Amino acid sequence: MTDRPDRTRPATLSDASLAVHAGIHVDSTKALRTPLVMANSYLLPEDPSDISWSATAPGLYTRNTGVNQQALQEKLAALEGGEDAVALASGVAALHAVFFTHVRVGDHVVVSDVTYEATWRLWTELLPQRYGIEATFVDITDHDAVRAAMRPNTRLVCVEAMANPTTQVTDVAAIADIVHDAGAILMVDSTYTPPPFYRPLRDGADLVVHSLTKFINGHGDAMGGAVIGRHELIEPIKADAMVDVGGIISPFNAWQIQRGSVTLPLRMRQHLASAQAIAELLADDPRVAYVYYPGLPSHPQ
Repeated sequence: MTDRPDRTRPATLSDASLAVHAGIHVDSTKALRTPLVMANSYLLPEDPSDISWSATAPGLYTRNTGVNQQALQEKLAALEGGEDAVALASGVAALHAVFFTHVRVGDHVVVSDVTYEATWRLWTELLPQRYGIEATFVDITDHDAVRAAMRPNTRLVCVEAMANPTTQVTDVAAIADIVHDAGAILMVDSTYTPPPFYRPLRDGADLVVHSLTKFINGHGDAMGGAVIGRHELIEPIKADAMVDVGGIISPFNAWQIQRGSVTLPLRMRQHLASAQAIAELLADDPRVAYVYYPGLPSHPQ
């Protein structure tokens, strides 16, 4: 018998219902939307033994995780089908959080040679020059090249599900097999392909990164980033990048993005319809040399 929809159990909800209900906890006010909580500290119990002093425990200090940050993280984990999530100040902060937490001096990283500019700068300038981490850029569509690029000290492989801005598509399942055979971690930037459009964790990705500023918020009025994945990979990011480095998302931005995400499934359907219409129009225009769009027969993939 199929489980009846239950807002407290994300696995029973449709994509549209997940976007509305995930991460919402009705409090004493009985409000159906998480209220904006700007407090930076929380009331502690009189008995110190009742306090969870874990670095990432919610309800302690906003840098550890506030009400709105926690609600957003729960929603993002549910939307992506992940165990846990961490929300940060921007998409680039989320990328750096993964690198800062899961890569060490002397490690090697494989990166798609078609990647977001900020990611490119991180791996060509900041991380090699300051931290001694070497990166190899490869054509991620050439699986033999990816396999050949792996080394004994390869710790992380970074790809985009759909590259910004060329729309090159990554076969995440195939890359995941190569990465895991080498004992490394696969991080997929899925900013261009948010849920329910695509969920990389289902194809073997270990970590999924989003610039929440873009599709997930969708209203052009808030900045944020997130990393979603297994708890044992997310918890160190919370402790290192969120608490110790302080790259947190503000309560207001978290509240704005959670609000924006409610309409994500509806907006994505319209985005796809509009993009297809525009791509077809441009493809038929003799003044346009080439249109990069996966929905066109001319796309190489």
